[in-house]
Amino acid sequence: MRIESGTIKRLHVIHLNPGDDILVSLRAAVQQLNIQHGVILGAIGSVTSYHFHVVSSPDLPPEELYPKGEGAYDIATMTGYILGGRVHCHIIFSDDKIAFGGHLEEGCKVLTFNVVPIAEVEGMDLTDFDTMTPLN
Repeated sequence: MRIESGTIKRLHVIHLNPGDDILVSLRAAVQQLNIQHGVILGAIGSVTSYHFHVVSSPDLPPEELYPKGEGAYDIATMTGYILGGRVHCHIIFSDDKIAFGGHLEEGCKVLTFNVVPIAEVEGMDLTDFDTMTPLN
C-alpha cells in the first residue's frame, strides 16, 4: 500500500460545449492548465455518443471490452484523477431505464453541455497510482 497526502491547490471547473469530445477536451484542459496531479470530483451533462472500456475477466492483466454507441444519455457522474498530467477518468451514463459506464475513452460527444470540476493538488505524486504493480 502507498499513501500520498497533500493539499488542494486550486479548483478548476471546465465547461464543455455541444459536440466536444469529453476525453480529448479534458486532456487539452489539463495541458492548458498544466495540472500534474488532481482529482475529478464529479460531472453533469449529457452525450450523443458513448465509448468506454471495462474489465471482463478476473485475470491479471484482465481482458477488456470497449462498448460504444449513439443515443441521448445523461452523464450521471464522472470520477477520476490526473496522474502525472495524464487523465484517468471513469464515467457513468443513464437513460430512463439503466445506468452504465466504465473507463472513459475518446468518442463521448457532448449533447447539451458537460461541466467537470477538477481539484488540482500539490505536495503529492500520483503518477503511477493506476498501475497493477504493488506500490510501497
